[in-house]
Amino acid sequence: MPPVPTLPPFSSASRPSPPLSSYSKDDKGKKPKPFAPPLSPPRRLPLLLLSALCLLVGVGGIVFAAVVLRRPPRTITIIRCGRAEDALRTFRSKSLAGDKDGVVARPKILGFVGVQTSFSSADRRAALRSTWFPSDPEGLGSLERATGLAFRFVIGRTKDSKKMADLRKEIDVYHDFMLIDVEEDYIRLPQKTLAFFKAAFNLFDADFYIKADDDIYLRPDRLATLLAKDRPHHLTYIGCMKKGPVITDPKMRWYESSGHLIGNEYFLHAYGPIYALSAEVVASLAIARNDSLRMFSNEDVTIGSWMLAMNVNHEDNRAICDPKCTPTSIAVWDIPRCSVGERTRMMVCSWFRTGMVMVYRSSLFYSFGWTWHKEKLHAT
Repeated sequence: MPPVPTLPPFSSASRPSPPLSSYSKDDKGKKPKPFAPPLSPPRRLPLLLLSALCLLVGVGGIVFAAVVLRRPPRTITIIRCGRAEDALRTFRSKSLAGDKDGVVARPKILGFVGVQTSFSSADRRAALRSTWFPSDPEGLGSLERATGLAFRFVIGRTKDSKKMADLRKEIDVYHDFMLIDVEEDYIRLPQKTLAFFKAAFNLFDADFYIKADDDIYLRPDRLATLLAKDRPHHLTYIGCMKKGPVITDPKMRWYESSGHLIGNEYFLHAYGPIYALSAEVVASLAIARNDSLRMFSNEDVTIGSWMLAMNVNHEDNRAICDPKCTPTSIAVWDIPRCSVGERTRMMVCSWFRTGMVMVYRSSLFYSFGWTWHKEKLHAT
């Protein structure tokens, strides 16, 4: 029986190739068929649309960039820093709702004057508003434009809801407060002063920051002239400088509980009713941790100790502690010379613009302070 032939394994190589076309006489005279590539869907239109879209996006980006670069800087409404609030800018931001100019963030000014006040000092604020402190937002704005100085009453907070409600009513009428995040308490004046400088620095870009009390008479125009002077020192501390014995008797006013750290006599420092710090000085205070600065019992001593640590230039100016109005007076107030006892003093201060004579009578000057009584008399 013959053997069975073995078939080779199937593979593509073993497939028979199609016969190659060859020329023959029968093809003579026939036209060759043109080569026809396989048909595919047209793609030119989508490519054109995509290119046009990319071009439009690019042109739009260029136009947007040109408009943004030519647009004036936007003003941002910032009226708070933490829990500190500028009531005047809050009022203006509401009044200018929809205005493209808005309210400038941290406006640039010559000086910011914070008049320290308390919940029990409504009468003092009323007295100031009837003399040198403007009593409405328009007046505050006009004074700021004329002198470069912004003025606010500075007050902390309290847990007494009635006092806070009364304060809000006063704010809604005058819009001239700066509320700061500190408990309002006389024994915490150093803490309040530090909170004031921090809030003022964050809300205003000023060359000087001025702390003032609410029982002084001030000439804003002369204060602006003083602050605008050229100074070789960037770290400047302006005030009525003083020295004196350290009070170590707890029964006396201005008792210093940390007197043992100071010695028998205070270092040079400014009286508390008004003094000014340059921007560089306040910038250092603004970034300092609260617990990193020593607090003495008295606010003016506390500030003076910080100024020694910062190596500032002490600029003594007696025109900001004048006991009576003169042609050169900047701030008029009565320098206390005793802490206990009864004293009567009359201080006459002319308000040159109105021709009024402001008569202040301080009486019954006890260890806790004095009471101001004000009378208006027409100048003769």
